[in-house]
Amino acid sequence: MPNSSFHIKPIEDLTFTDDGMFQAVLHEPDICAELVERLLHVKVNRVEYPEIEKQIAPYFTTKGVRLDVYLRDSEKIIDVEMQSYPQEALGKRTRYYNSMIDMDSLMKGQDYTELKDCYILFICKKDPFMDADEKPYGLPCYTFSNICHEDSSVNLNDKTLKVIYNASAYKEEKDQRIRDFLHFVCTNEPGKDSFTNRLSAIVEKLKDNEKFKGDYLAMNLHDRDLIRMTRKEAIEEGIAMGISQGARNNAIENALKALKMNLSIEQVSEITSLSLEEVKELTKDIAAT
Repeated sequence: MPNSSFHIKPIEDLTFTDDGMFQAVLHEPDICAELVERLLHVKVNRVEYPEIEKQIAPYFTTKGVRLDVYLRDSEKIIDVEMQSYPQEALGKRTRYYNSMIDMDSLMKGQDYTELKDCYILFICKKDPFMDADEKPYGLPCYTFSNICHEDSSVNLNDKTLKVIYNASAYKEEKDQRIRDFLHFVCTNEPGKDSFTNRLSAIVEKLKDNEKFKGDYLAMNLHDRDLIRMTRKEAIEEGIAMGISQGARNNAIENALKALKMNLSIEQVSEITSLSLEEVKELTKDIAAT
């Protein structure tokens, strides 16, 4: 039977990069603004309050998104995401986030010229990009914008930028302030940098904060219920079937259906009892079709 346990990381073991803690630390507008300015090299105008785990679902039938940290000023919108473990289809994820943000920010009747500049910032602990041999490219930062293949001097001017940091390659980063931050993300050691020491101090302070403890527990219970709900819905749709002797083909077929419904590799593995490696192989089969 699939393992239905849901592990909640003890509060005393939380680090800056953990879900819940990251959002809580960036709840302070000045901290959020300094992090963005350091990593994106853009000036953030006065931010009254960054939205934490902003949820966007324009229509009942569309797949919604829950953004880690969302802030906006008079000129731009910035989504900041922390990725503690590798995610599938990171590129398509950034594409969808960008589209949801645009739909959320442009009111009916407004002109396209009124769209604000949009930045999608991902901070990854591991390198999210691999070559054909599954070897990490090893860059500390990957910056993407739409360019003209025929003439790179032609600017689409869509005012969007996607920046993805790879903390595991912090030693390769030339900017000292960014290198210090990426080192902190990768090792949880703040070093001598004043900003990372401030982040570390906030983390330790939050561990003793009763409101944070309550919010953290509530967030995890909510996510646990969502996972249970997803599993129940999958079973009702005939996707989740336990593996028994001779039922391997059924499990593979069910896993393929679940992957096409955009369930994560971890969820598919849990509801079908296939290993993570087996499910990853199935994603390659889907990509090849």
